Formats: sequence, C-alpha cells, structure tokens
Amino acid sequence: MKPQHHDKLNKVDFRWFVIRTLPHQERKLTDLLSAHLPQAPNILEAYCPTHTTADIGSKGRDVQQPLFAGYVFVLSTQEAVADFIGKYYPDGTLLYERKKDDRHKAGFLTIPEEQIRFFKDFNENYAEHVIVLEKPYSDYAFNPKTNEPNEIVKVLDGPLKGREGYLTRFHRERRLVFNMKAIDSERHFAVSIPNIWNFHVVRLHNTEGDRQTIGTQKARAVDLLVGMLESCGHERETLPMLYETVDSLVIKPSLAGLRKDLARKGYEALSQKTSRLNTREAELLLELARYERDNPGYVRTHWDKHVIRPFLTPTSGVDFEDGKDEAELPHTDFTEIIRKTDITERAYRPSKGEEESITTTYYSHIGIMPDTAQGGYILFTNWDMFLDKYFRTTGKANERLVTGTGLNGKDGKTQEEKLVESFRNFAPTLYRVLTDKDSPVKALPRLKIGVETLNVLAVTSPDIDGAKERLATTCINICKEINATTHLAVWRRYLQTVWLHQ
Repeated sequence: MKPQHHDKLNKVDFRWFVIRTLPHQERKLTDLLSAHLPQAPNILEAYCPTHTTADIGSKGRDVQQPLFAGYVFVLSTQEAVADFIGKYYPDGTLLYERKKDDRHKAGFLTIPEEQIRFFKDFNENYAEHVIVLEKPYSDYAFNPKTNEPNEIVKVLDGPLKGREGYLTRFHRERRLVFNMKAIDSERHFAVSIPNIWNFHVVRLHNTEGDRQTIGTQKARAVDLLVGMLESCGHERETLPMLYETVDSLVIKPSLAGLRKDLARKGYEALSQKTSRLNTREAELLLELARYERDNPGYVRTHWDKHVIRPFLTPTSGVDFEDGKDEAELPHTDFTEIIRKTDITERAYRPSKGEEESITTTYYSHIGIMPDTAQGGYILFTNWDMFLDKYFRTTGKANERLVTGTGLNGKDGKTQEEKLVESFRNFAPTLYRVLTDKDSPVKALPRLKIGVETLNVLAVTSPDIDGAKERLATTCINICKEINATTHLAVWRRYLQTVWLHQ
C-alpha cells in the first residue's frame, strides 16, 4: 500500500511546476496546454511571462520574448503534468530541484504562489518596457563615468513592492535595475524598468558602496577639532586655534608631535584630548592636513565663521556624565545642549542581497538663549547653508519648492497638474515649517547670535524642555525625509552641511 503523502503529492496537491521546452517553443507549449485544459481537470493553468525586445530582423519592431527562455509554468498536480508531458509533449522535461544536502531527497522544482503572482503583475504592468540586461547586476552598483555608487532604492507599493534595485542612468533616462533569479540554478540576471519617477520608492543606505564626499570628510574633521577646542574652553579663540592646529599638522603630520606642541604652548587639556583620539578620528585629521597642504587656505576659506556646530555630528566634543545622554556647553551668548541621538536608517548589503536596519549614534546640537523681545527662550539649530540656499531661491523656483504641483502643458493653461520635486511632496515636515504660520518651529534667516548671524530652525517658548524635544524631533524628521527620497538631490547635497554622516 502506498503511503498517503505520496497519493496527495501526485493527485491532490496543486503546485506550480516548471517544464523545460525545446528552444523557442515556449509559446507552442503554452498554447498546447491551454487547449488541453478542458480535458484535464487537474491542470488548472499554463503561464509564460514575457518581456519586449527590439528585433533587428523585424526592422526594429518590438517583439515579445519569454522572460525565462525555455520554460513554461504549469499549475497542476504532479501526476497530471507528468502524464501530459508523456502523452503530448515528450520533448519537454519537468525541472528537478537541486539537492541541498544528503538529508534532503531531490524532487520536482515548484515555484511559490507569491512568486508566480509577482511574475504576473510584472508581466501585466511592465512586459512592454522591461529590458533584460547583458551585464550582471553587480555591474550597475556604480556609475561608470564618475565611479560614484548608484543609489539603492526599495519599491514601497505596486507590482514591484518590496523589490530593491539600483537607480541607474542610461543615457538621459534613469531606470530601476533589479536582480531576478534564474529558474534552473542559483544564477541571477539583471532587468531594467524605465519611468522610475512613477514608482513610490525610498532610498536605502548602501552599507558597502556609499562613500562620503570630500567635503563631508573635511567637515567632519573640522567639526571634530572645533568640538575639542570648545570643550576645552577655547570658545572665543576657536577659529584662530583651528587654523593654528591645522597649520601645525601641515608642517608636521604627526599627532604625537601635535600633542607635544600643544602641551608646550600650555594647552594641556587639548593635548590630553588629542591623545584620546581613536584611529579613525586621527586619520580624519591627518587627511584634512594633507588636503590643506595640497590646497592652501582651504580651511580658512570654508570655515571663516563659527557660532554653533551643525545640527547632527558624529562626535560629541564633550564628555558625558555616567548615565546621562545630554550635556551642557556654555558659550558667551548662548548655552549649547549636546544630546546623544540614535538615528535608524534602512540599509542594504549588496553582496548578500539583504536589507537591514542600522542604528547610528550621532550628537544633536541645540542652542538656547533668552528671547529679549517676547520673553522666554529661543532654541535654535544650525541649518545655515541649507536655509541660505532656500532663502536665495526666489520667484517661481521658490514657489515650486512648496506648492508641489505645476501646470502640465506647453500653453500653461491646461488644468492637469503634475508633481514636482518639492518639499511638499517629498519633505512634508519641512514644507509645514516653511508654510504653516502656526508651526512652532520656524525657519529664521540671519538670527542674530552675539556678533554673528545664522540661518536656523528655531522655537520660541518659555518651556525649554518641551521646546527642545519639539525642535529636535522636527529637525530629525526633516533630515530623514530628505535623505530617504530619490528626489530633492540638490537639497540632499546641502543637507550634508547639517547632518555630517558617519
């Protein structure tokens, strides 16, 4: 007597099986199966996903080709599909699944229902546009002209929901390139889809390919030095001592030599802080010195004003008391609150094809000073260059940043509106700050702080603790929204002066 599971597998259990056909006979087999369905109650469906190619022999006309050449999917019981092949298509072969180890018995390859559903959605929506690429997926990780990493995005809805891929430029068009697994092996092949702007996607942090720009690396090094100088009480002399320290490293690129030089000049606390730098921080400073040597005056030109450090930095500058995540740093004209701030980002590891969440500790910097005009306090964060670019974006360009739509049509009279790369569409928190009169957080141009002015995001309130939380949360949300969108590329670049990435 045969065991029950054998009978169920052969006669009752419906699965998606894979039949390998003779070359170029995918459509023939699909049609043959479809015609046979009324006489075969245990064969429910035959399916062959396609994509479009341009056939040179057909004078450039688009031709539908199988997405998986040589394969047809059949929803059936094992007994029914095997019987069909034996009687009607003896040249076909039911595909076997490879043995994973000696404990598992080899069996026929079956495709999960959700994977077939993806193929169908994919076929219905993109078959006319998808291109199967000749190069492997890994070749699209970087822009071949600039050697910069291509952005990795994840599709959030629609037929491609959950798919990760590279945002890649082909001539003047940006396309989504993602990996698709072959049917008969562990191999993969790359496919591309146009009109990426029609997808709802989010950028993922590339844990292996993202590279800091030279500007961000140098800004981190300067920020590290500024934090050390301020924490040692050199607030008023911050800029002169910054220039002096960098000049010393240019002449003698040695941290041991710098420590001795600082101690000799009476800066014992700063010398001690320098001795506690880790390897990564030390390399940042030496790289800055090398860059200054090759580009004399770089630091003085780019850091000619200092009020408060950028909103989010990877180094604190100050030491925190045990058990505390916040410290105060007094300045002449305000008090700075430095807080440990954990930022969680969606990330992707291309070599393993795995998505993950990574949490990195940054330090937020919030200034507090009395509001002499209305009473209470003004709490502010440094968005100087970012907001300077916004305040200088005048006229229709400025309107587009906050309206979110524009007229679609050459005559400018059509009622159809189209989305534009605006704060309203892709950075809604910043949009509310800029447009909502009742928003507690305001974008203030040239706020006077002592003898300097600064473009800031600020809150005015008698409640310091409540205002501090509101301001920090708002600023973090703005950072995350701009950093996660595939749009607003220019503003992501300016964001690097606000959020100094690790």
